[in-house]
Amino acid sequence: MISSLFHGLFYDPLYNLLVFVIQHVPGGDVGLATIIVTLIVKLILFPLSKQATKTQLKMKVLEPEIAKIKEKYGSNREEFGRKTLEFYRNNQLNPFASFFLILLQLPVIIALAYIFISGGLPTIKTDILYSFIQIPTAITTLFLGFVDVGGRSIILSIIAGLAQFVQIRLSVPAYTPSKDPSKNPSFGDDLAKSMNVQMRYVMPVFMFFVCLSVSGAVALYWITGSLFTIAQELYFRKNIKKTA
Repeated sequence: MISSLFHGLFYDPLYNLLVFVIQHVPGGDVGLATIIVTLIVKLILFPLSKQATKTQLKMKVLEPEIAKIKEKYGSNREEFGRKTLEFYRNNQLNPFASFFLILLQLPVIIALAYIFISGGLPTIKTDILYSFIQIPTAITTLFLGFVDVGGRSIILSIIAGLAQFVQIRLSVPAYTPSKDPSKNPSFGDDLAKSMNVQMRYVMPVFMFFVCLSVSGAVALYWITGSLFTIAQELYFRKNIKKTA
């Protein structure tokens, strides 16, 4: 059941889209096709991605207000949670927007990785092609004639990790401890600091190893997606700060 849903909703549509794009890019370059498919996926997810970016930027701008709530109600978990949720609601913030976006992208990444792991390219699986999709006359996994995206690529994996690092630096604010010297850091403060460090430094390293262990196509997908997100965030940054 789950396998059928995965194939019907993600793997088969993504595979057919990739084959269709390969047919229309110069030389049947799988790398170029992966970039185009990534941009198509990003455009489809743009409304949710836009909302997630706006939420992150507004939370960065409103961080001093959240810190005040923490300073005032931090000793009472129930009251702190209630006041924080009330603050989010009053400012039209959805702190789970980024989480939903990651959940939606995860099956796409798995499907793309499985395309190469299962031998879907450069050999075409004609049994799952839609009737209106033509088999490419030419196909190559050498991206721009240099990097094989069908196999592991340390170069693309490094770039993917760096792009992830820049993206997180822009979107995730650095941890700022309490300015009150009389207060010792609580367990919550230590946890927040740990999560912040993991997001900013561990996540890029993790993405490097994920991309390195799968294929250059997945790394290329992540690079394109990160650059798209960075450009989007820079585009919205000034506008969101003003409205916030």
